[in-house]
Amino acid sequence: MVGYPNAGKSTLISRISAARPKIADYPFTTLEPNLGVVTVGEEPDLESFVVADMPGLIEGAHLGSGLGTQFLRHIERTRLLVHLVDVSDASGRPDPVADFKVINKELASFTSKNLPKEFDAFADDAEEESKPEHPLANKPMIVVATKIDSANPDKLKKLAAHIKRKKLEFHAISAVTGEGIEDLKWSLAKHLRD
Repeated sequence: MVGYPNAGKSTLISRISAARPKIADYPFTTLEPNLGVVTVGEEPDLESFVVADMPGLIEGAHLGSGLGTQFLRHIERTRLLVHLVDVSDASGRPDPVADFKVINKELASFTSKNLPKEFDAFADDAEEESKPEHPLANKPMIVVATKIDSANPDKLKKLAAHIKRKKLEFHAISAVTGEGIEDLKWSLAKHLRD
């Protein structure tokens, strides 16, 4: 799970698994990834998978802001990205589409030491536009609007329309009320099964 700090990642992982991360209403409550095992279905058809609650990313994460490069290295190991976007007014950020774009730019701009040597020249002083796009930008992604129990309807509508244009899967959830959680869990299982 990726997104800005306080997008609801830790609350969601505590809702869908037995993980009990620290949850608080301030940025960077999560300082290292939390893992949780999610199960769907019933025996004998029970499925399970591991979800990682990544610390929040901020603009400049690919350059190390907010310990961003350490967090982005963890994300490299995942098979599916679940991008959480806060659509309430609690974040203090006015535009969920801009939030979505900032995090995706950070994912695409991250250059790790795992890239082939011919890309080393891009790591330091090259123009931002000339950097190769990192494979994180091409990972399968599900976008999740969070905090819909206190959503700003205009923010939710704007984000949903943008994600539809991007042809990405979209879910709207409330980890507090449980709305949309089961559908999201089954969707994650299906993507990971495929």
